[in-house]
Amino acid sequence: MHIRLRSGRRLHTYLKIGTFVLVGVCYFAFLFRESLNAFEHRERTTAAELEAAENAADPSKQQQLKLKRQQLQRQRALSQQRASTRIGSSNNSSSSSSSYVVAGGEPKAVLAASTLNPVYEYSEELHSRTERDLKLRREHLATICERYKLQEKYPPNPWEFFISPGHNNLVWCNVFKAASSTWMYYFNILAGYDLKYLQRTEVQPLELARQRFPRPELAELLELLPSALSFLFVRDPFERILSAYRNKLEGNRNSFYKALGTKIVHRFRQRSVGGTWPRCGPTFEEFVRFLIQEHEAGRRFDEHWAPIYSFCTPCSVNFSIIGKTETFQRDSEFIIRQAGLESLLLGKLPRRKLRKIGNQARSGVKSEELVERYFAELDRSTLDQLLKIYRIDFELFDYDYLKYYSMVHPWHLEQSTASAGTGTGMLIGMGMGMGMGMGTGASVSTSASASASTSLGTVAAGAE
Repeated sequence: MHIRLRSGRRLHTYLKIGTFVLVGVCYFAFLFRESLNAFEHRERTTAAELEAAENAADPSKQQQLKLKRQQLQRQRALSQQRASTRIGSSNNSSSSSSSYVVAGGEPKAVLAASTLNPVYEYSEELHSRTERDLKLRREHLATICERYKLQEKYPPNPWEFFISPGHNNLVWCNVFKAASSTWMYYFNILAGYDLKYLQRTEVQPLELARQRFPRPELAELLELLPSALSFLFVRDPFERILSAYRNKLEGNRNSFYKALGTKIVHRFRQRSVGGTWPRCGPTFEEFVRFLIQEHEAGRRFDEHWAPIYSFCTPCSVNFSIIGKTETFQRDSEFIIRQAGLESLLLGKLPRRKLRKIGNQARSGVKSEELVERYFAELDRSTLDQLLKIYRIDFELFDYDYLKYYSMVHPWHLEQSTASAGTGTGMLIGMGMGMGMGMGTGASVSTSASASASTSLGTVAAGAE
């Protein structure tokens, strides 16, 4: 009897405690819901005020008001996401602990830690600074184009353009080896491919993108450009061709370019009598000599090392935005926001697939960190000839080519040996070999300096 009575009291106590806990949870849920409704009402009111102000504002302020309204929308979406996170954690703490990690006392979705390109807080200062930089780039390019009349020499070439009419007429010229893999991934998202499919497929991203975005006709491109958000990304020209060499030809690791690498070795490397050709692929110096020879013969370049002025034709296409790999993150987010594609593209690069999407080197070392080592293989005369191909790109996009003269050696090893031999002969025959040798060296140096200072007008006139 006593045991039954104690059990009844204990059950009664548990019921009371459970009732209090349930009432408390319901009360806090009610308070949270009311505060969320109040927040949403305040946001709607603010958005209405901004819209009214935008209608009454002058055109110069409408863009800032539009971006401010987009910020409020993002904050609202973030608040809703946090609300659902908190409700889920209170209803099912066990499942929440596996889906979320707590940092500083606030739940945070694990998904956010697995992606890049986070949604940055809106900043009018950052937006204004970016707009100013992009405007200066456009003005500089227009000045160089006009100075050397490049519009007439290089008419619009639509071959490497991608057009997405369903996304505010987004137009992109694909510059290979200038952050092209990342934007190819973005365009495949815009094409409607599932993210999981893009991460696991072995089909080349360019092939996927061209299935949805075929190469446009010139008339179609010219018709869309005035109303389009058009852009391209550029890179230091010599860093770009070095990146292409390392990715496609160095060591003959790339099966698609292996035949070309073997062809370059056979053309420019001397083989010992009775020996076999090495299988290590061309050196960087041999690759550069190949580029110079192909250019002089007027042959078409592979898109990975073709000069930008010849296939994106920026002097004939009035690009809205000229992005640079040096400011890739900032410029990309600016483009995405200007196109209104934040929800589609921001935060969609998976971290575990980053190297594959970004087409990064296996070693993880960036080409710009190795420039001096590779260009030390070249002599000054070779650098002069290489600049005849790429100097227009240096000028158009405001990159410094003079720094490369400090990386190369003054003349080729064979030339140096021949010069030394001539000096020795003069010393034996005339007793003045040292003075004549110095004179010859001075002449070579003066000739290289004169070649390096060749005007861009001559380069532009002879460039293909």
